[in-house]
Amino acid sequence: GGVAAESTVTQCRGKGFKTSRLLASSSTDSALSARVVCYVTGRGISSPVRMAAIRTLRKLCQHSQHQLCKLHTSAPRQEAVVISGKKLARQIREEARVDVDQMVLAGHRRPHLTVVLVGENPARISSETILKQSHISEEELLDLIYKLNTDHRVDGLLVQLPLPDHIDERAICNAVSPTKDVDGFHVVNVGRLCLDQSTMLPATPWGVWEIIKRTGIPTIGKNVVVAGRSKNVGMPIAMLLHTDSRHERPGGDATVTISHRHTPKEQLSQHTKIADIIVAAAGIPNLITSDMIKEGAAVIDVGINRVQDPVTGKSRLVGDVDFEGVRKKAGFITPVPGGVGPMTVAMLMKNTIKAAKNVLLFPPERIRMAAAS
Repeated sequence: GGVAAESTVTQCRGKGFKTSRLLASSSTDSALSARVVCYVTGRGISSPVRMAAIRTLRKLCQHSQHQLCKLHTSAPRQEAVVISGKKLARQIREEARVDVDQMVLAGHRRPHLTVVLVGENPARISSETILKQSHISEEELLDLIYKLNTDHRVDGLLVQLPLPDHIDERAICNAVSPTKDVDGFHVVNVGRLCLDQSTMLPATPWGVWEIIKRTGIPTIGKNVVVAGRSKNVGMPIAMLLHTDSRHERPGGDATVTISHRHTPKEQLSQHTKIADIIVAAAGIPNLITSDMIKEGAAVIDVGINRVQDPVTGKSRLVGDVDFEGVRKKAGFITPVPGGVGPMTVAMLMKNTIKAAKNVLLFPPERIRMAAAS
């Protein structure tokens, strides 16, 4: 009421009063108190005029108290900030473009990514795609990977997962040269990740990490729940978030709990209710609901599930989180689609550039040795 106060004081002075005003506020135990003290004196002024001025000042005091009460009334809570993975991915693609331009200006060729598809799984990103039928033998696929490992024109190599049942995925992941392994699935890269060393990070977990860091969500000392323990997503996310921020590959210094399909729902709920950050990566629609989170939590939805829309009857993509319910309670939330997905593609681009730089840093002989390991 600063404007109202000045107006009242001016009115009183105009009627011949000497006035002084004190507006003071103090905070004690988070309780805000305010008081308005008015001194009114008058000489040779009629009593009715003096009483009118006092009534005016009394109304000012009541108005101030009313404003104070409004401060104690909680405003309706706003919905969660919806994190746009598309917008963050554009930032990362721009950073990648700058890196590539600098490499070209230095006389190097543009980084090249080769994607091997077995069957009908759609590609995520590629500058070259090699499509193989689903009945290809494991030996034939290994031969192809070896040729690409030793091809100096190929900087990054990605074999799209999942593979047909008759092919050993771990054998294929380990066959890709660690220096070209843009998926970060080779055992060497997984080991370096667990040791907090610089390495090729799996694209989706790295995308989740970048979402959290670029959004400004604090992790140090925070409680995190990762729902899902897959070796390609859940485990790397947990590693990134709980490891030491002082190490070569800085971590999040969070306290991380990992749940999986054998974790009872009520036990999962106990953990998520105290979690500051929840990463849902279990592949179960509506696994995380609003009653399972605390006010203001950050919820990152990695799940991709295709369900039938009850209204249209058409299939649509949803995550592991009840988006509409949770957004009313969370502080941050990622949508599906448009959240983690675009970040995965962007991080593959970053890894491809990193792989191209590895080729420049390491001689071909060392790359061949790594591929044969």
